[in-house]
Amino acid sequence: MIYGYIRVSTDHQTTENQRFEIERFCETNNLKIDCWIEEKISATKDLNKRKLGRLIKNLKSEDLLIASELSRLGRNLLQVMSILHHCMNVGARVWTIKDNYRLGADITSKVLAFAFGLSAEIERNLISQRTKEALARLKSEGKPIGRPRGAAVACKLAGREKYISKKLTSGSSKYEIARRLRVHRDTLNKFIALNGLAPTA
Repeated sequence: MIYGYIRVSTDHQTTENQRFEIERFCETNNLKIDCWIEEKISATKDLNKRKLGRLIKNLKSEDLLIASELSRLGRNLLQVMSILHHCMNVGARVWTIKDNYRLGADITSKVLAFAFGLSAEIERNLISQRTKEALARLKSEGKPIGRPRGAAVACKLAGREKYISKKLTSGSSKYEIARRLRVHRDTLNKFIALNGLAPTA
């Protein structure tokens, strides 16, 4: 069996790019995916709670798992190594496209698996450290961090100022206006205060 594995971390990310890469790779190498496994979940989640965990347990000798890159399998060295170690034990193969990695039973595959996994973990740690340092610098300089106060309110009701003023003028209650705009009454009150809205003449 040939499995195509696709994973994204959030609902805001698309799986189409990974699917396209795998399909193009298979076409070039005369392969055909027998089963697609897609999931939207963080790789930091326990492997047993992921579709990948169930797939790994069912892999058999000569099965082939294709992913766009090693980081799709796991987010740290130990997790990636655990997956690859299990696949090697059962004789299954793991191929990745961007890394150009080919898991086999030879020592070269084991060394490459370690090197790729370690590199990915080091890079994530460096990015995390740089982010923390940048935030600490901004804080020490007295610059605001995070979303400005009232930004969420402005985002929900932006562009509805005239409508709100008109409704206030016609005598509509704030409760009714909030209900029609599908926001909480407190959100409407904050928006009115932030923008200095008043009934139109």
